[in-house]
Amino acid sequence: MYDISTRRRALALVAEGRSLNSVSRETGISRATIRSWQERLEPLPRMTTPDPGPPADNSAYSYLLGLYLGDGCLSAHPRGGYYLRIACADAWPGLVRLCREAIVEVRPGVGVYAQQKQGCAMVTSYYPHWPALFPQHGPGKKHERPIVLAGWQQGIVDAHPWEFVRGLIHSDGCRVTNWTTRLVGGERKRYEYPRYFFTNKSDDIRRLYTDTLDRLGLEWTHCTRHGDPYNISVARKASVALLDAHVGPKH
Repeated sequence: MYDISTRRRALALVAEGRSLNSVSRETGISRATIRSWQERLEPLPRMTTPDPGPPADNSAYSYLLGLYLGDGCLSAHPRGGYYLRIACADAWPGLVRLCREAIVEVRPGVGVYAQQKQGCAMVTSYYPHWPALFPQHGPGKKHERPIVLAGWQQGIVDAHPWEFVRGLIHSDGCRVTNWTTRLVGGERKRYEYPRYFFTNKSDDIRRLYTDTLDRLGLEWTHCTRHGDPYNISVARKASVALLDAHVGPKH
């Protein structure tokens, strides 16, 4: 016997054009079983589980919230419920693991799988009440509408600020090595230094990031692109050291 969430996941994969063989290998469900679900005349029953309330783990939620605001979305299922999807670039396989772990820690018992797309893995989880945990969900792109944290979300971020910053950087940030030159004893020498960037088109999401940096005592600057404050840079040695200790490079 398979629960409704498992059936919906398998049928959703088939609906995306996957073969029965491919879906069977990924889910461990036989082709005959998946085919029987496709041939059902009556719709699958809706899940009517009550909303179990706040996140099971606030630290994991703060991190997952950062990932969601950077590279996540919610998609409604035609038969009810929602999919949480977070894009994780193939260059950072460790990020896929951290994302999956955070989802399960926030909602123990939900199914999580990674669907391969071009250049990224889409970490996906079906759950009827994801919008209650991510009230920023709405029509259109995030940078085209207001993004404001609910009071309970802000309370979690205030209690776990480093996890929130970590999630934002893991989604839309990076650690790079910059270089410049300077005169030393009359000779021009190359000087390298580490730097963190956070890039997001949403003014509100950038502000959530910089407000949290301010509370943590980190120094930051805007770096403009075509006149817009598109990037947030952290380059001061002491601030970079704090980010290295609590965030570090993606892997």
